[in-house]
Amino acid sequence: MRPHGKLEYGGQVTPLRTCVGCRVRTVSSELLRLVVVEGVIVPDLRRRLPGRGASLHPTPSCLQLAERRRAFPRAFRVAGPLDLSLVRDHVERAAG
Repeated sequence: MRPHGKLEYGGQVTPLRTCVGCRVRTVSSELLRLVVVEGVIVPDLRRRLPGRGASLHPTPSCLQLAERRRAFPRAFRVAGPLDLSLVRDHVERAAG
């Protein structure tokens, strides 16, 4: 039986995370970690920034879905609008 919340991936057990856009659980290495820094959502490429993180597939479709569902304030447990410009730029460059 597979351990809950982990997946056998390439001979290793790796943690699973849920994409805030499409709500699909996948290996954390396939997702982009995001954190909030002073009201701005920042891509955490090294996965080392402090604070509550949220995971997102680095695709424009998942980003649009997360925006439409208003998933970011819920995921970060903050009230009010958050600036997504850095995340949009990163996703566009990755898809482009």
